[in-house]
Amino acid sequence: MESVPFELETLNHLIACHPQLRAKTLADVEYNGKLYPVIRAELGSTDIDVPTVMFVGGVHGVERIGCQVQLAHMASLLTRLEWDVQLQHLLTRVRLSFVPIVNPVGLIRGTRCNGQGVDLMRNAPITSADKVTFLVGGQKISAKLPWYRGKNGMERETSALVDYVTSLLNTSSSVIVLDAHSGFGLSDHVWFPYASSQSAMDKIGRIYQLKQAFESSFPHHNHYRFSPQSLIYQTHGDIWDYLVAQNPDVPFVPLTLEMGSWSWVKKNPRQLFNFAGLFNPQKTHRYHRTLRKHTVFMQFLMDIAASRTLENLTDKQLHKLDRQAYQLWYE
Repeated sequence: MESVPFELETLNHLIACHPQLRAKTLADVEYNGKLYPVIRAELGSTDIDVPTVMFVGGVHGVERIGCQVQLAHMASLLTRLEWDVQLQHLLTRVRLSFVPIVNPVGLIRGTRCNGQGVDLMRNAPITSADKVTFLVGGQKISAKLPWYRGKNGMERETSALVDYVTSLLNTSSSVIVLDAHSGFGLSDHVWFPYASSQSAMDKIGRIYQLKQAFESSFPHHNHYRFSPQSLIYQTHGDIWDYLVAQNPDVPFVPLTLEMGSWSWVKKNPRQLFNFAGLFNPQKTHRYHRTLRKHTVFMQFLMDIAASRTLENLTDKQLHKLDRQAYQLWYE
């Protein structure tokens, strides 16, 4: 009999203890006769046409550290709100959204996929025109193989996330997303669309602007490796590719934080014999270090959204940033 995951219990506890969190169930997912919710919780301004920063985790159930990083950030903000006047003021000018557990059944099962064997980050209705990496890029052969795309349209979890982000794009002046994952390389990466194409997304200068602003503002902080995901490998069905391809009317910057779990394995090779150990830190001190490691970057995204930096870029400025981004990542 499946128990409620620790992460879902934590989310429910935060919602129960902090009435300022506006929580809603986006979808209920059935597994073994029980329903598990995909929950979103909002904090901050309820005005139309304010910037939104969205923190996402748990798209892949085995990558629990992504859920935990987002929940730790949420808990920290809620505690600070009791005394932090600057944070209180910031939240009058920006909306924060948390969907820390997109794939609750995958979390319970300890699998990358959901209860139907579908990899949610290969499940959106977008197909690469280029050749993708075999299997890793998404396959429709069988749910028994990894990276299965599914054959019956979007899964409930995928559809719920897509619909919710679309609603935010229709009620925000800009939307920045940080989707937390783990499992690739020794370094922490920040990926952005496209995963399905080697061409540059429209107005890519906005991402270049965020990269330059972060690195110049925090020169001594851990540097992330910013790049389009397609420079690493190409896939079908990426949720953020699909949403970007809808050409939203407002600035939309979806970022994927890919925490380099190989560094944890390198320091503790015994994790190789534990499937979850390939994606999550096993030592307590590394776990706590990871929870606090990305706080500066997440606070930066909140601050830059509140400043309306993306909204205030002129066409001339954006054109120059587009050229610089293209030279950095595509030439």
